[in-house]
Amino acid sequence: MPESKPPYPHSPFDPPMSPEESEAAAAANAADLAAAHDSALAELGALKAQVAELTDQSLRAQAEAQNARRRADDEIAKIRKFAVESFAESLLPVIDSLEAGLKIDSASAEQLRDGTEATLRQLLSALERNKVVEVNPPAGARFDPANQQAISLVPSEQEAHTVVSVLQKGYTIADRVLRPALVTVAAPK
Repeated sequence: MPESKPPYPHSPFDPPMSPEESEAAAAANAADLAAAHDSALAELGALKAQVAELTDQSLRAQAEAQNARRRADDEIAKIRKFAVESFAESLLPVIDSLEAGLKIDSASAEQLRDGTEATLRQLLSALERNKVVEVNPPAGARFDPANQQAISLVPSEQEAHTVVSVLQKGYTIADRVLRPALVTVAAPK
């Protein structure tokens, strides 16, 4: 039987090992190596299972994210498609009033004016319900380039850079300018 090496380095000061001791040391060393190998295989198996589980979780998370994105895109498409529905509904009474006014053949000028003013109030109310707000600065108000457009500078007794007159009203929707008010502005003196 070949002589096996002891598990630790042999020094000249150590007593010599008997063949039985050498054999027992070799067997213990082999058992330790086999246990370490079995432990490493068990750990490898556990790590492979963990990798498989994490891969599965990752794939599920990616699929859920894609589904959530698809649902959000569908919801946005529906919102865009039907966004004007509420606005259009609020304009229907205005259309009804205009059509009713056109059916009257023998209306006086005063009746036409009263009907037109009532219809205008309906329209303004519908716009207001839908967050469309009129921009109509009073004379003397400070010029605001964010929602007003100066058409010309005019000589005036007013303070410079203030609104002299409004040529056309502007409108905003939810604090966003749809159309700036067209104004004349007092020129510096």
